[in-house]
Amino acid sequence: MAAAGGPDSRRGTPRRRLTVVSGPSGVGKSSVVGQLRKLNPDIYFSVSVTTRPPRPGEVDGEHYHFIDRATFDRMVAGGELLEHAQFAGNWYGTPRQPVERALAEGRPAVLEIELQGARQVRAAMPEACLVMLMPPSWDELVGRLTARGTEQQDAVEARLAEAERELAAAGEFDARVVNADVREAAEQLLDLMDQDFK
Repeated sequence: MAAAGGPDSRRGTPRRRLTVVSGPSGVGKSSVVGQLRKLNPDIYFSVSVTTRPPRPGEVDGEHYHFIDRATFDRMVAGGELLEHAQFAGNWYGTPRQPVERALAEGRPAVLEIELQGARQVRAAMPEACLVMLMPPSWDELVGRLTARGTEQQDAVEARLAEAERELAAAGEFDARVVNADVREAAEQLLDLMDQDFK
């Protein structure tokens, strides 16, 4: 395997470094990654598998691959996931093969995952660049979570407790991007990816 950013002798193309975007629920990861997709359509955006049911408006295969627990367990046992983690009672994971294929082809690749998964990627791919997406303030994050109106109060409180734990781990990440404006945050993230490749 070629070193990150170095030539791949089998394909004659430079190998990109994986970028992992993480952050607490409600910080706007999906919005920023969606904007990043518009800024650079060539980026490979990994679609995670999850055992949770779809939320209104979510499309299978676009937002997530929605699977049952038995299928998820088979993927874990078969080594098909780059990382997997439980969050708010549901399981999430990143299919390994599409990510490795994109990197081998010289395409930039982005994972949007939670803290547990980011730590597993760090262990599996130490060369990966981990980016923590931060809220402008704690109060704004609380407002975003409570404004959803799609979950019971105990679920919201659980997400807030988890958000505190995740933000406390920001020092483990290679970079931090504050999401005060979605487009600006996406542009900062793209700059980080471009700087990494030069």
